Amino acid sequence: MKRLVLFGLLPVAAAAGFLAGGLRSGSLLAAPPAETARTILYYVDPMNPAHTSDRPGLAPCGMKMEPVYADATALRHPPGDDQGTVAPGAVKISPERQQLAGIRVAEVERTRPSYSLRLPGRVTVDETRVYRIKAALSGWIEQTLPCSTGSAVEKEEVLAHLNSPELLPAVQSLLLALNTRKKPAARADLATTDSVFEFDLSYQQSLDALRHMGMGQRQLDEVIRSRKFVKNLEVTSPAKGVVLSRSVADELHVEKGDELFRVADLSRVWILADVSGRESEYLTPGTRVEVFAPRNSRSFAATVGRALPLFEKDSQTLKVRLEMDNPDYALRPDMLVDLELPLELPEMLLVNADAVLDTGRRQTVFLDRGGGLFEPAEVKTGRRFGEHVEVIDGLMPGDRIVVSGNFLLDSESRMKMAAANIARRPEAKDPVCGMTVDEQAARAAGRVCEHKGQTFFFCNDSCKRSFDADPRAFLNSPGARAARAADTTPQAARASLP
Repeated sequence: MKRLVLFGLLPVAAAAGFLAGGLRSGSLLAAPPAETARTILYYVDPMNPAHTSDRPGLAPCGMKMEPVYADATALRHPPGDDQGTVAPGAVKISPERQQLAGIRVAEVERTRPSYSLRLPGRVTVDETRVYRIKAALSGWIEQTLPCSTGSAVEKEEVLAHLNSPELLPAVQSLLLALNTRKKPAARADLATTDSVFEFDLSYQQSLDALRHMGMGQRQLDEVIRSRKFVKNLEVTSPAKGVVLSRSVADELHVEKGDELFRVADLSRVWILADVSGRESEYLTPGTRVEVFAPRNSRSFAATVGRALPLFEKDSQTLKVRLEMDNPDYALRPDMLVDLELPLELPEMLLVNADAVLDTGRRQTVFLDRGGGLFEPAEVKTGRRFGEHVEVIDGLMPGDRIVVSGNFLLDSESRMKMAAANIARRPEAKDPVCGMTVDEQAARAAGRVCEHKGQTFFFCNDSCKRSFDADPRAFLNSPGARAARAADTTPQAARASLP
């Protein structure tokens, strides 16, 4: 009987021991950790940092809202730096993450850049060396010589023969003047000096008439020497050059004024280069530029002409004209060439172009504050020289900035600012025109007005003058309503009342 009672008590004792141990272990697990309580500012959606709440719960995406602590948002500079709390948007990256993201830092220096301006150019003919050969008489082309577009011709070289009925009377007048004109020794038999003058005048008029018809000096000398009639007018080249176009053929009828040939002297050519507004300041008249012809691996020297650069509306560039000698016709019209101009520039603050994040409205770099802390800083940039850009304002020599991997920093900085609901620069609405206005820029320009306890900002002086003249006319405008909606101060609330 005692043995049965003993066996019955054993399960009860085991169960009691298990419960006691469970309670003891549960009390140990439930004990709060020995750490200082952290202050929660708000809760944020992990998938959309712009969505915040003052209470925990589930986000619209279905995930749990994550807390944002006060000590996490109030980053401070590393020990030994007395600058206090960093600017909004600063991020802290561990050395391991910096290595994985490829973040590299470089020191800003003031230096004199060595830079050569390189531009593409196109060869064109010199307009002052283009000759348009036109028909001075109506007739037909009796014979053309074997010259075509691209043929090199010499000065006074015959290109074609033009037959015209108008030519014969003019040649006859010249031969008559030659036959009636006496030698100087026989002029003593003439009655008066007026007769000598009349004969000379007739001779000169005949020469001028034939020159006006297009007869060259070589053909004129041949007529005077041989004293014979000619029925064809020789169409000759007025200069040494290249035939650009030909519009004649045998037995082709032509009218007076028709263009027969176009010849260009290519011993000197122009080069047209499209440059931006900032690049044009280096290409002043008289500047020497190196010209490289990729096709024949030669280089030439060109000079910027005195002609005013023309503006191209399609490319929004200035077309600068360069002039140069063209030995051996090495450069031909419409050939593409490379231009290079070494620049002598003053000392300036240069940074790697990849270090600047340009959004169009502002340019930003990330400063290395040490200890893995990176802080965004707005800068103002100037000219760009290849892979480097000039910094006019916002940096000092000796500053350390991120030159690689700054896109990771920028994305985390934007996420952090969105989560904290902090804008980089406050903006407002112009109550007159409704445009978005940068408050800092408006304050700096004095385009600010206080009315009924509310501050209004304006995009230009004209809008401010209109508001100052009659504020009530604009208080119900979309811009004014947007400004009152953005301002939650008691004064703004009172100002919004009718």
